[in-house]
Formats: sequence, structure tokens, C-alpha cells
Amino acid sequence: MNIQVTRLLTLVPYLQARGWVDVADVADDFGISKQQLLRDLEILVMCGLPGGLPDDLIEIDLEVARDEGVVHLRNAPDLRPFRLTADEATSLLVAVEAVREVADADTAASAQRVLDKLTTLVGGQANVSIEVASGDDAVRNQLTAAIKGSARLQLTYDGAARRQTTHPVVDPLRIEVRDGASYLVAWAVEREDWRWYRLDRIAEVSSTDQPAAKHSPPPVATGWFDELSSSNRVELELDAEAAWITEYYPTLAVEPLEGGGVRVALSIGDPGWLTGLLLRLGPYLRSVAPADAATEALTEAKMALKIE
Repeated sequence: MNIQVTRLLTLVPYLQARGWVDVADVADDFGISKQQLLRDLEILVMCGLPGGLPDDLIEIDLEVARDEGVVHLRNAPDLRPFRLTADEATSLLVAVEAVREVADADTAASAQRVLDKLTTLVGGQANVSIEVASGDDAVRNQLTAAIKGSARLQLTYDGAARRQTTHPVVDPLRIEVRDGASYLVAWAVEREDWRWYRLDRIAEVSSTDQPAAKHSPPPVATGWFDELSSSNRVELELDAEAAWITEYYPTLAVEPLEGGGVRVALSIGDPGWLTGLLLRLGPYLRSVAPADAATEALTEAKMALKIE
């Protein structure tokens, strides 16, 4: 539906419920300029019930609205005010809360004002509280500024997969939220490809004093593992005490084992991440297939045992 038509349908019950109201207040509530509101009112006075006779049309004194800055609507058809369902209210609150969690200071403040208004409007229909791993506020503000200014950056990134800190030079594109965590979508200059960096693992951001280059759009995927082949599949047989990994990581298949325990199939994007997982599982890990997927973990475990 046309945005202005939607606004006009909402404006009629809004004005009906308030009597005389300041033009500036109406414009502020609808997020439009006073000039746009006056143009909307000029359309409303030509609307009403079928027939088009004077008593059929909505009545608004446009001169009073222009000169004195107040508006009063009369003779309008009975339109019910717009009401959000509980599900609609919850979805909207979650979306705005997610924006607030990952935005820069100015946008976060605007999102908070929207949240306050929505919470007041929906009352007890929805009670929303979400947590997004969005990293340090100062880092996020630097990233947002670089995205707006198309600036190239160098990150200090604590990668969980390889368990080491790297310093990639990137051209930042946007910040997005996936599965409760916020990510910087950026072109990695050295790798010459798009990468996703978790914001809570970016320890520091440094300027390179260079502009970001233009790149083709990043790939669109419905999930993290869409493009992985069967060669990335690893199967683990675990004791029951290690079955918790099925609740924390995406799995391809889960199969209970006789006598307790579970067989889990995972799609591995980085061998370093798998090494860290196998070391965490420790004595609860029964077998790994293919066996060579555990080679690095076995080597690290043997080195650790030699440490006195």
C-alpha cells in the first residue's frame, strides 16, 4: 500500500481521538514535516463517504491549521484506530531492539525512543528482552563511521577458529545480526574475498587513511554452511556428557547410540575450529571420522602432556 495512503488511514482515527491538537505535535508523532502534514490534510478534506456532498466529506479548517498551527477534524467516517496484535508488536519490538543493540550512539538513541513509544502503545501485549553479542561500543561506533565514510580499516581480530589474533585490512560494508551475534561484513583485502567478523571478537580498529575500494556484492546465503561440500563432513561419537554440543552448534545429523551417547555429524568450515572443539571434548570423545580430522588435535594434546 502507498505510504501516504497508509498514513492517511491512520491519521483519521488519530485526529478523531484528540480533538484540537498542534500541527507540530501531529507531524512529530508521524515522523513527517509540518509541510507534509498540511499536504495530507488537503487530501483528507476531499475524502469521506460516497456521494461527495458537503455533509459527506471530512471537515478540517485548513486556514486555521496553516495560520494558527492547530488542527481539528470533524464529520469523519468511523475508522477504528490501528492496533497491533501481540505477535506483530513482539516482532516489531524485537526488530527495533536488534537495531539498538548494534547501532552507533546516535542511531541507538533514536531506536531507544522508538522502543519507549512502542512499549507505551502496546502496553502488556508484548514483553521483549533480547541479547545480541554486539561487541564494544567504541569499536562499533568506529566501524559505523567507516562504513558511512567508505574508509578502509585494519582490525585486531581474536579469531575463535584458529585461536589466534590476526590483523586483517578490510573494506567494511555493513553490520548484520545472525543467530544472536552481530557481524561486520567486509572485504578482506589480503584474501580478496568477503568475510564475516564477529563484533565481540574485534578488539581494536585502526584507520589506514585509505578509501575503501568498490567490490561486487557479497554472496547471499540462507545459512552459514550452504556452500560447504560433503568433504567438510565430520562425524563424532560422543559420551552422553558431551551431547551438549548439539544444542550449541549447527548439526547435519544427530543419532543416539546404544548404551548412551550420541553420534553427531558436523559440517566444518575451518579445521582450526574443529581442533579446538575436540580438545574441549577430551575424554568424552569416542571416535572421529575421518580419522585424519583429529590429527592436529592429537598433536596438540601430546605436546600439552609433555609440559611439566
